[in-house]
Formats: sequence, C-alpha cells, structure tokens
Amino acid sequence: MAQSLLIGAHMSIAGGVHKALISGHEIGASTIQIFTANQKQWKGKPISEKEVALWKEQLEITGIREVMSHDSYLINLGSNKPELLAKSCTAFEDEIKRCLQLDLAYLNFHPGAATGDSEENCLNRIVDSLLSMEPLVSKGSLRLLIEATAGQGSTMGYSFEHLGYLVERVQNRIPIGVCIDTCHIFAAGYDIRTEDAWNQTLKEFDKHVGIKNLCALHVNDSKNPLGSRKDRHASLGKGEIGMESFKVMMTHPKLKNIPKYLETPDGDLYWKEEIAKLRAFASK
Repeated sequence: MAQSLLIGAHMSIAGGVHKALISGHEIGASTIQIFTANQKQWKGKPISEKEVALWKEQLEITGIREVMSHDSYLINLGSNKPELLAKSCTAFEDEIKRCLQLDLAYLNFHPGAATGDSEENCLNRIVDSLLSMEPLVSKGSLRLLIEATAGQGSTMGYSFEHLGYLVERVQNRIPIGVCIDTCHIFAAGYDIRTEDAWNQTLKEFDKHVGIKNLCALHVNDSKNPLGSRKDRHASLGKGEIGMESFKVMMTHPKLKNIPKYLETPDGDLYWKEEIAKLRAFASK
C-alpha cells in the first residue's frame, strides 16, 4: 500500500521535460511537479512533438502518475492593472495548452494579488479570468488547482473563505480544486502541528471549501512561526511545524491518499530521504 501512495517533489526540466520523470524515478517518486517552461518569463518555449513523445515514453517506463504543473510566478489573474491582467491571462492560457500537450493531471496556480484594490474586486477578477479559460480546459482531463497562500503582501488565497469563494463561483463551468501547501496555511494561521490541530483545520476547510475539493498537497515545513504570513519553506522536521504534523498527514484518512509534492529546500540532498520517510510514516 505504501508504495502506491503518490509522493514526489518538484523536479527540474533541464534537458527536456522527460528528464524530470527520470530524476523523479531515481529519488523514489511516484508523482512529480514541474514547470512546463521558465517560471520567471512571460513567454514559454513551446513543447515540441519530439519532447511530447519522449515524455510519454518515460511515463510508461517510470510509472509516475498524477503529474502537476506549477504556473509562472509572474501571473496575476486578479490584477487591477488591465495590461498586466491581459498579459497574465495570455500566459495562463499558454500554460494550460502545454499541460494539455503533456496530458497532465493538475495545473497548480497562485490565485493573484490585489495590489491596492479591495480583496472582493480582486477575487472577482480571478473568477472572470478562470471562466475565460472554459473553452480550453473543457478539452481534456486537466484540473486547475488554486494554491493556498501564506498571505504575503496583498496575495489572495490565504484564507479558506477566499478559496471557497473562488471554487463556488467557477466549479460548475471549469474543473477546479485546491492544493494546500502546509507551509503556507501554517504561515496564514492554520495550525497543523498535531492530530487535533489538523482535524480542526480540516473541519474549517470542509466548512468553507469542501474536503472533496482538496486535490493535492505541497509538503513543506516552515521557517517562520504560525500566523507569520511569510512564505519560507524548511526541510521536513527542521522548521516551526515539526515532524509530528507530517506523520499525522501520512496516516490521516482524509489526507493519506492525496498526491503530495515536496518543495523543501536543498532537494538534491534531502528529497530521496524525505520521500522514504513519508512512505515509512504511512506504513506504520
């Protein structure tokens, strides 16, 4: 059972997207997250038919499943600046097209930032931006996942109310879900350090978003304390959350079978060990 659990990490696509699958397999990953293009550039390099063929070949060889893309950090689907909003929607559309090329399961995205406008106006622009993607996302099995944020600056998505607002308004028209980042929600003020804390946080999530909409987890410890509103990842057990949280996560009936993606620092040094440790927690 432990071996079939979907646990992996964010892998580099240097040398071609298929290389991420090979690297993931080498560290014991059964799922991975990737950037389909340079995350710090507006225009991504198109994926060639040859690359798609190599990707599909390595999917067969490695057995890696439920691959997730993370969109560009530049994109702001809730921007109050018309030029930036248009640019963001174009880049997001291009990202969806690359995900469809690779037949990915999920596209994880940061919802957006208000940058001086009201939260409600920003949330409504995010809704409109997402609904504009309806013709495209209806073509495959790709699900868009809103990432819960730490709440730095004016970013949306740091409260379960924000996430629920977005899900409720688009769920009947596009495939939507949520990715909880353990570091982010902890920094946003949701305690997950113990089983009781996890249960309370999941109760809150179910109330505002619906547990059925929780589709993935970013697994990270936090360098900063509860409610700090700072997004600073730490290796598992080496931050303010602590290892007990991840033990609970791997045995909790509502969390155990959800795909999990490590984004912890110094991945080359620790991901193989962290993946093995998470599997061991699940088997106990």
